[in-house]
Amino acid sequence: MAKRNFLQLAKIAAQIAEDKKGIDVVVLSVKRFTIIADYFVIATAESTPQINAIIETIRKTFREKEGISAVHSEGKYSPFWAVIDYGGVVIHVMSPHARSVYALEKIWHVARKIKWGK
Repeated sequence: MAKRNFLQLAKIAAQIAEDKKGIDVVVLSVKRFTIIADYFVIATAESTPQINAIIETIRKTFREKEGISAVHSEGKYSPFWAVIDYGGVVIHVMSPHARSVYALEKIWHVARKIKWGK
């Protein structure tokens, strides 16, 4: 199996989330602090259909253009939070309420924010 460029995947996922009108999209480098992943992508979506649109577009893009499928996922059709795990990058798409309650950026405050956009 070829080594994946998880930073590039994180940037692609972040761009997809932004293109689908995700709010406050961030990429965090967590590789120095956990074995869970190298990067987290976190985005807010304002509705269940928007959460699903972002998640499904990422899945389709990664499958068709990158040739990879998720290792694990949770929250399909959830109105609050969906997660897709690709091994080295974990993508979180959350409602505004879930994002403020779980505050992943505060939990991972030691992580470095990665510039990913234009």
